[in-house]
Amino acid sequence: MNSLPSLIAAEALQPVDPRITGFARAIIAPFGDTARAVIFYGSCLREAQLDGLMLDFYVIVSDYGQAYATAGKPGWMARANALIPPNVFPAAHDNLAAKYAVLSEADLERACSMQAGDVSVWARFAQPVRIVWSADAAAEAYAIEALCAAPVTLLRHAAPVADGAAADPLRLWRTGFTRTYGAELRAERGDRPDKVVDFAPDHYAAVGAAIAREVPDLAAMPREEAERRWARLRARGKRLTVARLAKASFTFAGGIDYLAWKINRHAGTKIAIKPWQRRWPLVAALFLVPKLLKSGAVK
Repeated sequence: MNSLPSLIAAEALQPVDPRITGFARAIIAPFGDTARAVIFYGSCLREAQLDGLMLDFYVIVSDYGQAYATAGKPGWMARANALIPPNVFPAAHDNLAAKYAVLSEADLERACSMQAGDVSVWARFAQPVRIVWSADAAAEAYAIEALCAAPVTLLRHAAPVADGAAADPLRLWRTGFTRTYGAELRAERGDRPDKVVDFAPDHYAAVGAAIAREVPDLAAMPREEAERRWARLRARGKRLTVARLAKASFTFAGGIDYLAWKINRHAGTKIAIKPWQRRWPLVAALFLVPKLLKSGAVK
């Protein structure tokens, strides 16, 4: 039987389209020796589709201050990244478009663990991802260790509240992803968590079995405590989503247009951004989010 680290490494180190690797190298070039790894994740990985979509990367760096100084970016960006990680930036390369989030190794480790204050990182990295670049063997091993922690964190939170998981092990994953989608402001339709699991059911079954063998106290948390944790994660996660959107209006050129595109794509809405909203994206976001919540376009 395969161990959890071997399963996660086998998944994460699979080869990818050379354009993705080239894109990753272009993104980390400004960060120099502070770049440690690049993780490719999200819908483009699941759909095996690149053209016409927005690719998703996490750039892992050794230290925010050194990384932004090396990249020639202002110091406030490093402070903002440390205060509300991650910072998100747009990128284009080889006729492809992407957004990349910057996270330090220390924050990556914490954000995949039970010490994380929100679900944004461990919910994504509990899914199949790819390490498409690493600085050296130590950086790769560090990233894999964090990627091993993410699904454990998801199942520790899901196991106490997943009814019927004994009869259907995939129900545990579906419960976990449903809860994490509810812990952020998300524009995706309600069946998205099921689609995430259905993309790779054998992977989730194997990883779940490995975790069950290696983490015997997986469901040790009392249900009442788990529900309280989920309530805190929901409250904090939705506040952080708004704060990150506001921060992205300074770091993400055209961020308000990307936000509208993403919501329209996933929620079937027809939001059109006005010229004044492009001039004042932060103000626009503050007006837009309450309307979206009221309409149900994001939940």
